[in-house]
Amino acid sequence: MSLPSRITERLNKKLRVFQDVLQKAKDADKNESDTVSIIMDMLADLFGYDKYMEITSELAIRGTFCDLAIKIDGKFQYLIECKSVGTELKENHLKQAADYGANSGIPWIILTNGIEWQVHKIRFEQPISHDLVCEFNILDLNPRKEEDQEKLFLLCKEGLSKDSREDYYEKMQCLNRFVIGGFILSEPVIHVIRRELRKFAEGLKVDNEEIEKIIRQEVLKREILEGDDAYKTQAKIRRFYKKQLKEKEHSCTESEAKQPAPIQQNAPQEVSPAAPNSEEKQK
Repeated sequence: MSLPSRITERLNKKLRVFQDVLQKAKDADKNESDTVSIIMDMLADLFGYDKYMEITSELAIRGTFCDLAIKIDGKFQYLIECKSVGTELKENHLKQAADYGANSGIPWIILTNGIEWQVHKIRFEQPISHDLVCEFNILDLNPRKEEDQEKLFLLCKEGLSKDSREDYYEKMQCLNRFVIGGFILSEPVIHVIRRELRKFAEGLKVDNEEIEKIIRQEVLKREILEGDDAYKTQAKIRRFYKKQLKEKEHSCTESEAKQPAPIQQNAPQEVSPAAPNSEEKQK
């Protein structure tokens, strides 16, 4: 992703400043209130939000206030759950942030202690679930690396107008271990492996079931093949191939319908003997 020079300059300059600030805050074991102040400065100076108009701590959700929220043109873009700079981010912290998002109808949530940042998107389904879109450690980032710039840009105000977070989320939905594992176990891929094995060892007799068994038991990790995420992904891949098959069959049917009808050979007609001409009649 190529970012405008003004944004890369800001990220390069401000990231180094906050890396120093956060390291000192961690060494001093600053509390949550102090950490929230640093995070607000990061949202303004590093990520480009208006500190007084677009960052709020006054969003009440079922009688309790979330730590911070980003609101632009009357619409909430992020809910932010903050922890002290020395606190390790845990599952129960994420659940709290996800509950805020689910109860308020805001899909994008951030969990952070200033150093560690996690961006999640809620899936409003039954039961409510969420996907980890991106996570990074601020102290480990290099603002000159394109990959690190892309992660930071996801949280930037400018990234909202470019739909960068939605594009990144879509990419992560397709490029993850469950999807790749599901494709490896799909019939077309196993068929290709079988074909290549038979080339590799001429005369080798092996069927798809044997290959699938080896992949399941000896190649892929169990966590990739089992669990809700794995099962949902595998079902999605099966639907994809089923759709592909239907489209192929439909295309073949249309192609056959467009073929010109075979030319019917006219049956030979009987030729009646020619009538004698006038000269022959006179004879």
